[in-house]
Amino acid sequence: MSTIDEPTSRPQSAGGYAPAQYTQPQPYGQPPYAQPQYGQPQPYAQPFGQQLPAGYAPAPVAPFGRQLGPIGKVRSTWAVIGLSIITFGIYGLYYYFATHEEMKQHSGEGVGGALGLVLAIFTFGLVTPFVLPNEVGNLYARQQRPRPVSATTGLWVLLGWMILIGPLVWLIKTNGALNAYWRSMGAV
Repeated sequence: MSTIDEPTSRPQSAGGYAPAQYTQPQPYGQPPYAQPQYGQPQPYAQPFGQQLPAGYAPAPVAPFGRQLGPIGKVRSTWAVIGLSIITFGIYGLYYYFATHEEMKQHSGEGVGGALGLVLAIFTFGLVTPFVLPNEVGNLYARQQRPRPVSATTGLWVLLGWMILIGPLVWLIKTNGALNAYWRSMGAV
């Protein structure tokens, strides 16, 4: 009889309960009692202690932050403000459309230009200050970088609209973060 076939006795605690020992499955060819020693290379760890079958390798991990689509355009914050004033807000609607569409084409995610424009028109601009910085923050998050802006950045517009400082701070923060992202992708 081998050592594997021999019955084993478990040590019992004071109450008579013997906790079960958890053993991980070992790679093919190693006995179950042979544990890898500290400093030795470990086999690929799979969820729940499963091992890969012979001849298989783990799937390669997709690099985070890979570029999926074209890089967007860098827009001057002061030009956006000036053109929005000169055109009585029409350029602001174009800005929402263009930025949402560029982010959607670049990442493959988001509301896109048409829906971004519809949100801006039919909600009278109440939703867009929250959606746009959230999507800009998502661009950063997909690359596992800290979010410089998020949906809460829209509170600048909501709480500071009467003195015009809030919307100005919102635009500087949101457009600045979007421009910094496009520059980090290689835009000029």
